[in-house]
Amino acid sequence: MEYDGPRISKELADERYADRVVTYLFGFGDKGDVIDGFGTAMFLNHSCDPNCRTEEHNGRIFIRAIRDIAANEELVYEYNLYDSDDDSADCYCKAPQCRGTMFSEDEVKRQARRKSRKAARSSS
Repeated sequence: MEYDGPRISKELADERYADRVVTYLFGFGDKGDVIDGFGTAMFLNHSCDPNCRTEEHNGRIFIRAIRDIAANEELVYEYNLYDSDDDSADCYCKAPQCRGTMFSEDEVKRQARRKSRKAARSSS
């Protein structure tokens, strides 16, 4: 299925959703573009043990199965959240290999570096 909706800039998305806890934004591309989700795909949940993945083709985002999916099985993919000053994207997927966060591995590392720098500044 396609993750579709209006394409907006990250800056507009940050402004539009500054005070909201829940959004259906999907960042893609190298320029910081965002899809403001509108459609069925926006309701798929995150899992650290996904049965789907996202693919980008010509600026369009598709969610595709990565294995056979049983009848009545929920469609899930890894959100790989990024670019956040908020570190509260806890994951409750209950997968055996759950990372405990919906952030991407790169974002987890970025946040750890930021916390380390902040701790170093406060201790000096």
